[in-house]
Amino acid sequence: MHMSIGTGILLFVVGAILAFAINVQVDWADLQMIGYILMGAGVLVVLLGIILMARRRRTDVVTRTEATPDGNVSRRSVRAPGEGDEVL
Repeated sequence: MHMSIGTGILLFVVGAILAFAINVQVDWADLQMIGYILMGAGVLVVLLGIILMARRRRTDVVTRTEATPDGNVSRRSVRAPGEGDEVL
């Protein structure tokens, strides 16, 4: 997830450089428009990365401690996968 946020920031920075810092005219492309498109794509990628990171749930670990009839102590941990976790 963190990689998508970094990629979005990179797209935004490259787009801002094309839109505002480079003052070159080429016949085959409008660099200012390409810069604005890259900036918009960067914002979308960052927002999607944040949303996906917020939706990812943490897993719960429940530990039970029980006394057995012979006096021993039994402990058992159970991992409950969160919604969206992949089970392989």
